[in-house]
Amino acid sequence: MSYPPRYKSLPTTVDNEQITSVKARGTAGQKKFIFHLLAVVAIMYATFSGVRYIARSNLKFAKGLWGCHGAHRNLSSLTSHYTLPSGDKIPSVALGVWQAEKGEVGMAVQAALKSGYRHIDGAYAYNNEEYVGKAIRASAVPREQIWLTSKLWNAFHAPEDIEPVLDVTLANLGTDYIYMYLIHWPIAFKKEGNYVLDEALTANPYPTWQKLEEWVDKGKIRNIGISNFNIRRIQNLTANPLKYKPAVNQVELNFWNPQPELLKWAKEHDLILEAYSPLGGSNEVGKTLSQPVVKSIAKELGITPAQVIISWHVQRGTIVLPKSVTPSRIEENLQIFSLPQDLFDKLEKAATSHEPHRTGNPSNRWGLDFDIFDD
Repeated sequence: MSYPPRYKSLPTTVDNEQITSVKARGTAGQKKFIFHLLAVVAIMYATFSGVRYIARSNLKFAKGLWGCHGAHRNLSSLTSHYTLPSGDKIPSVALGVWQAEKGEVGMAVQAALKSGYRHIDGAYAYNNEEYVGKAIRASAVPREQIWLTSKLWNAFHAPEDIEPVLDVTLANLGTDYIYMYLIHWPIAFKKEGNYVLDEALTANPYPTWQKLEEWVDKGKIRNIGISNFNIRRIQNLTANPLKYKPAVNQVELNFWNPQPELLKWAKEHDLILEAYSPLGGSNEVGKTLSQPVVKSIAKELGITPAQVIISWHVQRGTIVLPKSVTPSRIEENLQIFSLPQDLFDKLEKAATSHEPHRTGNPSNRWGLDFDIFDD
């Protein structure tokens, strides 16, 4: 096959008709060129506008809630998942359903799933798992996409009691497995009586843990963890020959009880903390969100005070479990941003500079002669 020469020879003379034709073509060409130039400019402008829209979309919702005209700094997103020892990836923000009433928890779960949540943190003791399960089934989100956490209550630590109560949870949630099962408290009760301490299983939780490991192997549980364990209690458990190490430790973490020592120790031992009551106890949320340091950071960044606190938790390296039954707040709580380092340090210093106090401690209510949280 022959190809045309790369360059053609140019004519050496041009007559008047050719000049007139060239001029006409030139005029038409100029018009065509201007038209194409304008079209290119329009396309570039549209593209640029689209890029700006995408770049700002993560902040649009937050700005609308906060009523700001624009953030003063560019914010990037935070991690959406953490990787557990099993290799499973757990979402960094969950909807907590503790204290959510039966008549409102289903709506909250559906609103959360619609907003993009894929992590629901519940427990047998919350007495609302049946309604959580109904809400999940009513949603359009496939079950395998939803990270469900539940917890083993204190009265069922005896190895023979674990499977029956686990099956109740699975039936209520409408599933044959859950991604995470936690020992709710490091305190074991006997089934007989009301808050009767089982001293043996409280002192040595290894038999309970061994039975949970069996259910991991059988597929009813994907990961196992602990909740409300202090460092000494964690060491007491992990001194045993565990087949599966605790995947997480769910504890109270907030502005008033930031627990920097536990957080530091957990990071050094590859244990992820989950923060419950992240905005403070139910009577302290308003106080947390009205702190001057929180309000000033929110104003500077163009996000809400709640988003400042929740972002701070994730930036500390913890999973955060904000609880709400209000759809707008549920959606707001999922929007998290990386705080500039100076502002993160400012908030961390403010949280760790005052005398810490817990928003909840059931030790007295359970009639214990010791504090659960004491080392």
